[in-house]
Amino acid sequence: MNRIIDLRSDTITKPCDYMKRAMEKAEVGDDVYKEDPTVKLLEEKVARMFGMEASLFCVSGTMSNQLAIKAHTSPGNEVICDKSSHIYLYEGGGISVNSLCSVKPLDGDYGIISAELLKGAINNADDIHQPISRLVSLENTTNRGGGAYYDFEEIKKIKEVCQKNNLKLHLDGARLFNALVETPQSPEDYGRVFDSISICLSKGLGCPVGSVIIGDRQFIEKTRRLRKLMGGGWRQAGSLAAAGIYALDNNIQLLKEDHRRAKQIGEILQASTFAKEVLPIATNIVMMIPADGNANEFVVKMKERNILCTAFGDQLVRFVTHLDISDSDLEDFKMRISMSGEKINNS
Repeated sequence: MNRIIDLRSDTITKPCDYMKRAMEKAEVGDDVYKEDPTVKLLEEKVARMFGMEASLFCVSGTMSNQLAIKAHTSPGNEVICDKSSHIYLYEGGGISVNSLCSVKPLDGDYGIISAELLKGAINNADDIHQPISRLVSLENTTNRGGGAYYDFEEIKKIKEVCQKNNLKLHLDGARLFNALVETPQSPEDYGRVFDSISICLSKGLGCPVGSVIIGDRQFIEKTRRLRKLMGGGWRQAGSLAAAGIYALDNNIQLLKEDHRRAKQIGEILQASTFAKEVLPIATNIVMMIPADGNANEFVVKMKERNILCTAFGDQLVRFVTHLDISDSDLEDFKMRISMSGEKINNS
């Protein structure tokens, strides 16, 4: 009962000993001058992995998304995305502040939009009353959608719509590797479809800091300039880049274990007396509707049992598995949930 089982997010992971050793041994330099050799290795590795020309190491997924949006658009343009997208809900209004663009949020399914839905959302470029639709952003896997992932055939249909309507296509792939280990597609498949991709190293892959934005060389040079403008220029960042290289070499397949444990958590919750519904679990995110409908109260009562989770609004609770959650933690979770179920039902 004393150990905290932290299921708030996969961002809370800490570097393992092997990752720490890689960070300690990293050769470093000044990356603003493009002189950090380990940052260069990471950027070359990621670009090659996705079959794209170049990539840029950034401090966060929010920064890499915002850089992509700003690089793809002009002030007054419109960005199209699902209404639950991270770029829309959880990046501090960055689209309006950084890019001076408006957003058209679509009502997708578990955070996933379709090509048909997109077709009906594109503004008439000749109508001076409307902003020009310029960029479509997809999220894979989806955060508020409970870790759901796209059917790649639908992504290709969305790409066709974008090409016919002069739209750029960006991927918020903060948890893209969670989708990749569950589907037959490769990173190169995604690189052939998207104009830009953002991947996160500090979630399921277990790095302390960092995301990477990927695209063609001209696009990446533009985002490099914008990154400097936003105060995101690294100096000796090689130690952090070394963590990313280690994670890409060693931690991708471990995501399958996170997914297995997420399904077990879902089963434990569904079998309890206080869960009204557990939403479908596709990867490492579990979304639960408490029986009494009060997410915030449920989170507080879990904290009393040293289980940390997150309220998403008033009626939805999120649990996220990650590298630092073990099978023994699941056994403890099951025991504590059983105790908490009795407490909640009697309160």
